[in-house]
Amino acid sequence: MANGGHGVIVNGVGAPGAGTLSREERRRRRRATQKYRTAHATRERVRVEAFNLAFAELRKLLPTLPPDKKLSKIEILRLAICYIAYLNHVLEG
Repeated sequence: MANGGHGVIVNGVGAPGAGTLSREERRRRRRATQKYRTAHATRERVRVEAFNLAFAELRKLLPTLPPDKKLSKIEILRLAICYIAYLNHVLEG
């Protein structure tokens, strides 16, 4: 296609500027649909749920006092780093 795949064909001739959308504009419009937003929200909810389950599993493996103490995600990661370093030290010693 002479017009690079963009534009509207009128009587076999591309009409420049008539109905052309940039790639970004087409993407923006597609993302604005209710179907797309619903599907995206569902995917994000599943992703966050998996993420939280992974943190919960990691949390179960870490020793803390009291054992049921609520920890933030960053606290879990920091504690895991320290615990791994401790276990490594025990194995080396």
